[in-house]
Amino acid sequence: MIDMRQHMSDVLETMLEEDERLVVVLADISASRFKPHQRVLNLGIMEQTMISVAAGLALEGFIPVAHSFVPFLVERPFEQLKDDFCYQRLGGNFISTGSSYDCSHEGMTHHGPGDIQILRGLPGMHIVVPGTAREFEQLFRQSYANGAPTYYRLGLRCNEEEQQIEFGKLAVIKRGTTATIIAVGPMLEATLQAVEGLDVTVLYCTTVAPFDGETLRRECASGRVVLVEPYYEGGLTMDIMAAMHRQPICLETIGVPREVLSHYGAPQQHDEALGLTPRGIRERVLDFLAV
Repeated sequence: MIDMRQHMSDVLETMLEEDERLVVVLADISASRFKPHQRVLNLGIMEQTMISVAAGLALEGFIPVAHSFVPFLVERPFEQLKDDFCYQRLGGNFISTGSSYDCSHEGMTHHGPGDIQILRGLPGMHIVVPGTAREFEQLFRQSYANGAPTYYRLGLRCNEEEQQIEFGKLAVIKRGTTATIIAVGPMLEATLQAVEGLDVTVLYCTTVAPFDGETLRRECASGRVVLVEPYYEGGLTMDIMAAMHRQPICLETIGVPREVLSHYGAPQQHDEALGLTPRGIRERVLDFLAV
């Protein structure tokens, strides 16, 4: 299995040679993963400055890429993302690592389960949650120069198999009649194991925003939806409601609970404790289908 973070730096180094508009801006995190290059700028531990410098580069016609752990890329410089990029309608790319609790040994300062909820509140922000390293590369190449601020959420958890995906589209993995399951990014593998033998549709979501409501409407005749996400649960609830418009629906959300994660341990132990394993997801789906 290819490491997402390492593949990200490899892809960016290749694309720096392919596109002279591309500039990588860092705040110390992952700096050692890049070879010296005049368009790789390490500003030190100054995350707000990193975002503002990226915005300045965008104003000059460059395509900036800013990168750090989730809380240092989303939460600490949120004001700069809002004012410097969204307010000025600038294009830029923001690639996180660490996911919800990949750095669980560091405690809450390095946890990031709230990033999608935070960024969904910014008008015009695109959000990508790939399930594998190669899916990240495919989605990044499709969207990095689209003129919109775009967030890419990377982590340790990856799906075993690649899927046929496209930026802005839900992929239909399997079809059934009793419910429609939406699995976001790295939750697909566990979800497919969880629903084995069940008569359900499974949709694979790698672009959280803009959300593909058209495919959901087409593939959800039952009006019953289960959402499986790798961050705070319910992140796509409003998008699902808007997509289904006036059609009555029944919705179950499975994800990281909205509570302080005060335990340490390995990420896999967090998955087990929070029910984000195939067994935990299956129990929730079966309870939902029984209603």
